[in-house]
Amino acid sequence: MIKHRGFPGRLPGTDYQFTIRRENKAGATPLVRRERHADRRPADRRADAGFIEALWLYFGSEPFERGNLDAGRLSWLFGREIISIEDPFDPESYDALLQIDESRARVSFPEAFDGSGVWEGLSA
Repeated sequence: MIKHRGFPGRLPGTDYQFTIRRENKAGATPLVRRERHADRRPADRRADAGFIEALWLYFGSEPFERGNLDAGRLSWLFGREIISIEDPFDPESYDALLQIDESRARVSFPEAFDGSGVWEGLSA
């Protein structure tokens, strides 16, 4: 499992996790598309926006390995703002290649790209 050195471990001031410390001996938690409902808590929406912003600052539009990125956090974005670029895709692989769907992410989380997000002034 690749560890993305320098990637934020969590959303500042919260317990919303962005990375995991070690590989799960039983295998990677599968990535699944989780439905986001309109009544989600504001803190959950901020965590999604902060995560997509961190992904954008770290990887940009380039493909990236899942590695030590948290499966739960990825699953809230998977199939929409985060897409698989492999065919066939293995949802239980730490080596799975993913990519930000930039156009969709910019619509869903404009603050992650305009400099007003969590990582102020660092956004693209």
